[in-house]
Amino acid sequence: MNVGIGLALVCAAATQLGFLCKHRGAAAAPKVDPRRPVASARALLRSRWFAIGMGIAAAAWLLHVAALALAPLSVVQVSLSTGVVMLAVLGERLFGCTVGPRQWVGVGMTAAGLTLLVLTLPATSGHSRFAVPALLVFCAGALALGTLLIAAPRLGAPAHHHGAVLGLAAGTLFGLSDVSVKALTTAGGPAELLLSPWLPVAALASVLAFLASARGFQEGDAVPVIACTSTAANVTVIGGGIAVFGDALAGGVMLAVQLAAFALVAAAAMLTPSPLERAAA
Repeated sequence: MNVGIGLALVCAAATQLGFLCKHRGAAAAPKVDPRRPVASARALLRSRWFAIGMGIAAAAWLLHVAALALAPLSVVQVSLSTGVVMLAVLGERLFGCTVGPRQWVGVGMTAAGLTLLVLTLPATSGHSRFAVPALLVFCAGALALGTLLIAAPRLGAPAHHHGAVLGLAAGTLFGLSDVSVKALTTAGGPAELLLSPWLPVAALASVLAFLASARGFQEGDAVPVIACTSTAANVTVIGGGIAVFGDALAGGVMLAVQLAAFALVAAAAMLTPSPLERAAA
């Protein structure tokens, strides 16, 4: 399990670095059009920075899959939750992003809330076991929520919130893909893996998340959009761990702590974007 935790920490750093590279590339690319996914993907990949970010993201994904195969879902997530802090540091030091006090507070609240939430989850055994009906319901709900968030800009969401909303959509769908991949780690071999119904779910969620993330990068600033993406992904995967893989909530006083952690993450998600600055930009 320690190896899985180590892989998850490296994955967290690589994921944020990949996001920052993709944000720089997407900002210079033509606007993403969900109705033309192939053309949009080609335009993005012609950007050198975006292509570099995709390469880093692919390596991070392999690390994530390896971590999921070696450690419980909730344990992997507490390691990945440190990524929001890494994001602020990398963004400010390497990419020249402006990270104001509001963003630093939001990033810190997110990391604290996610860490506190996962550390208080009771230990479970058999972390790869799951109930198929529970996973079906979870996949349908996460896919519907992600799709609704993608459509939110066209449904009247304020323009200065588009980046954050699309980041939340991407994160929800990335989280759905992660939960599906976790289910795929139980496959008995290549044939069972290729025939698993969770493989197309993971693929669809990944494609939609890719498009939503790229468009979100074009609509908002790097740190707020990526922080929303990472937070939504972590919350979605934690929810999947509880609902699908049996990572039960605590009882008594610890349950109150977990509810407070959820509230802290929710407050951070609203605090991290800077709508007044975006509106004035």
